[in-house]
Amino acid sequence: MKIVDLDGYALNPGDLSWAGFKQFGDFTNYDRTADDDAEILERIGDAEIVLTNKTRLDKRVIDQAPKLQYIGVLATGYNVVDTNAAKDNNVIVTNIPSYGTDAVAQHTFALLLEITNQVGLHSAAVRNGEWTSAKDFTFWKTPLISLTGKVLGIIGFGRIGQAVAQIAHSFGMAVIFYNHHVKKVDENWAKQVTLEQLYAQADIITLHTPQTPETEEIINQQSIAKMKDGVILINTARGGLLNEADVAEALNDGKIKALGADVASKEPINDDNPLITAKNTFLTPHIAWAATAIRDRLMGIAVHNLKAYLAGKPENVVD
Repeated sequence: MKIVDLDGYALNPGDLSWAGFKQFGDFTNYDRTADDDAEILERIGDAEIVLTNKTRLDKRVIDQAPKLQYIGVLATGYNVVDTNAAKDNNVIVTNIPSYGTDAVAQHTFALLLEITNQVGLHSAAVRNGEWTSAKDFTFWKTPLISLTGKVLGIIGFGRIGQAVAQIAHSFGMAVIFYNHHVKKVDENWAKQVTLEQLYAQADIITLHTPQTPETEEIINQQSIAKMKDGVILINTARGGLLNEADVAEALNDGKIKALGADVASKEPINDDNPLITAKNTFLTPHIAWAATAIRDRLMGIAVHNLKAYLAGKPENVVD
């Protein structure tokens, strides 16, 4: 059996082991694969098993890979795979749910706390001698924000959204959330609302919903107009949830106070992406998932998915 990983470097730049996959057959890893049908198909060749993180596997590719039986997505989001084409070709597609729930929730608050407390700005000021020369025992270079009592609006209330809610509650925040279907929650402090209500009530909005045709650019000029003036926006989900030009315009005119984002509509981010030069943006290069322990957990689940498939009992199948 031939197994090909099309873009393994992001998951394993050398600090993890591929041994889990090698036990199942002839395993080949490519650090990166260009977004080019010919190169993708050449590398798939006659492999039955293909692993991908962000390399696109659309209908044109899947239809021309006659031995392909299984696609293992090395991520939670699987929008890089045409699942309809996979189904038409009897190809099983699996993903990695829940491997990084706590890590993404942690990074969500890392971005939010950087916005509210400006740790980087003030650390740089101390290193530059501004505290040494200050006349008082304290100073601050920008207004600081307390989270207690603020309303956090969570769009998407799956495992990550719920983990974020727990942290927010510990900070004394009020939690409201929107989910595309009714979500039963045990916590009486988390209230499900409509999307319109969330836009109107939230001081901070954080996105934890998959990118689908229904949610693509859910944050746009029209939805921003319904938000509070000075709202803070956090996106650790998918870049395509934002109309980035509309968000940049709202940042520059002050409608949105600040944006913290770990994702962009195209990654690596384009140098002309308007968020790079917009006011009050705090951008990180899709690293919420990147802690060694989290990537190792992902690797283990991916190996388990393949083992379950080969045993005739596939798990974490997407459709």
